[in-house]
Amino acid sequence: MSAAPVWSVDPRSGNPREQVAVEATAEEVDRAVRAAHSVRGALADRTARAAFLRTAAELLEGSGPHIIEAADAETALGPARLSGELARTAAQLRAFAEDVEEGAYLDIRIDHEDGSRTPPWPDLRRWKIPLGVVAVYAASNFPLAFSVPGGDTASALAAGCPVVVKAHPGHPATSELCASVLRRAAARTGLPEDVVTLVHGFDAGVELVRHPLVGAAGFTGSVRGGRALFDAAAARPAPIPFHGELGSLNPVVVTEAAAAGRAAEIGAGLGASMTLGTGQFCTKPGFVLVPAGEAGDHLVKALTGTVSSTGSGVMLDHRMRDAFLAGVRERAELPDVEAPVTPGAGSDHTVSAGFLTVPAARLTAEGPHDALLEECFGPVTVIARYGSKDEVAAVLARLPGNLTATLQTATEGDDPEAAPLLAALTPLAGRILVNGWPTGVAVAPAQHHGGPYPATTSPSTSVGATAIERWLRPVTYQNTPDPLLPPELREANPLDLPRRVDGRRA
Repeated sequence: MSAAPVWSVDPRSGNPREQVAVEATAEEVDRAVRAAHSVRGALADRTARAAFLRTAAELLEGSGPHIIEAADAETALGPARLSGELARTAAQLRAFAEDVEEGAYLDIRIDHEDGSRTPPWPDLRRWKIPLGVVAVYAASNFPLAFSVPGGDTASALAAGCPVVVKAHPGHPATSELCASVLRRAAARTGLPEDVVTLVHGFDAGVELVRHPLVGAAGFTGSVRGGRALFDAAAARPAPIPFHGELGSLNPVVVTEAAAAGRAAEIGAGLGASMTLGTGQFCTKPGFVLVPAGEAGDHLVKALTGTVSSTGSGVMLDHRMRDAFLAGVRERAELPDVEAPVTPGAGSDHTVSAGFLTVPAARLTAEGPHDALLEECFGPVTVIARYGSKDEVAAVLARLPGNLTATLQTATEGDDPEAAPLLAALTPLAGRILVNGWPTGVAVAPAQHHGGPYPATTSPSTSVGATAIERWLRPVTYQNTPDPLLPPELREANPLDLPRRVDGRRA
């Protein structure tokens, strides 16, 4: 039987553009993983790794026009959005190059022998080493920043791990272009090209997570797909870490004082955030608690105006469009659910933005309205109108884990609801915002992009400097002669790395 073809498809028309590749067989996945495993030693040189990451950023920028053209043809995200995403991707690669050179991520700790302690301490020297080959599952909604050259790949390479990427079927041509750039960057800096390889196909993704030489995996996608791979990773004879980003509702709570003082501003900001990128951001605010009464009515009116003036848009592919339309229909048919602006089909290939409203009392106990507490990918949000603090507390207690949670509070004067609500939101998410909107994730050292399940399957972040920690494990050497130690742990600190010695920063 011949291998299944992989087609690039135009989401604006649903028509195939070109055949890009064929789906990888189990044998081809095995060869890709073994090739990556065989070159892992080449990434041990931190100087070479940093140069590779910088060169990759430079070559991505140099190939920018071709990459953006391909990505727009496959995702309909538009040149402006994709240009920004390319800049973010290049900046992320350069940031990890700096982290590699600095070496703080190695978390070196040295405790000298101390016989005066009870029991006595031996000489202990701890650092972190790479896990090995990392399987990366590319995301649909960010064909650059969370795909082949994105954060999982960049952080794994920075950690010293070769990467095998399972391309997303929504942008296979973009994936091929980006993989070729990364491989070219490796060759230009004296590294083997197989530090990055690419495979296509659903079955290839399953084979990849099961391969005995894969040491960890990173995933961004649906709850269903991510959970299946997570379970497969855990069911292996030797289970591996699976860092999955699966889904997020990104709840927002608007206090009484905020609605009274900033209804128009909040309504407009919410409308802009939930429709950004046709509602296809993983951080889209998908559920909002708004007070019942006149102030909340003003907010809903402002939201109505913003959403009504938003033009229809193309989703990443027709499968996602169909899922969006089905999800909206299911939710809109529930009792007491209304649609001030009805989300739906804009044309044969587009969708129109909208939002649903429901009394918060409908959500305080288990029932059919629980569908409103699940992510619906696309330009829609749910407004739950609450009549008391108890209703807010009851609804928040039922929310799943999230990437973000947002509090809209008064900006002038005292808001007595703010502090207790902030405390209630903190256990629900990995990033807590006050008087802002969650769409947009800064690539910064203090960033955390993760959260309680099902937002992610681990407590780690996929954005920011500490994303590198996912692909490392600690090792301690005890009473080891200095010449036998890795240079990073030797007494003289020949590489001038940051470390803690006898409990103090050296």
